[in-house]
Amino acid sequence: MSNDCTFCKIIKGEIKSSIVYENDSVLAFKDIAPKAPVHVVVIPKTHIEKISDLNQQNKGIISELVMAANGIARKTNIATTGYRLVLNCGQDAGQAVFHIHMHILGGRKMTWPPG
Repeated sequence: MSNDCTFCKIIKGEIKSSIVYENDSVLAFKDIAPKAPVHVVVIPKTHIEKISDLNQQNKGIISELVMAANGIARKTNIATTGYRLVLNCGQDAGQAVFHIHMHILGGRKMTWPPG
């Protein structure tokens, strides 16, 4: 874990969050600035800065994030109507916290392109 990473601090309980899901590998919490009625952030408990840092040893974390997202979508009643999963990689893509994270957005119609 990184000492100065906001998401690592959430994992360690140093920053409070509204946790909606947790297992041994991932933690999910409500976004503090939601962009949809349902906006949850899913993070690995292992600090990996960005998607391009994935390798053969840690690539399984993506399936962990997606499986958690699927369960959260069912739990929040957006699984049947639809939801968007967003993974940003790097500053130009909009990654603000450099710890891999997936946004789950749902509960309203989504438009394309997103921005």
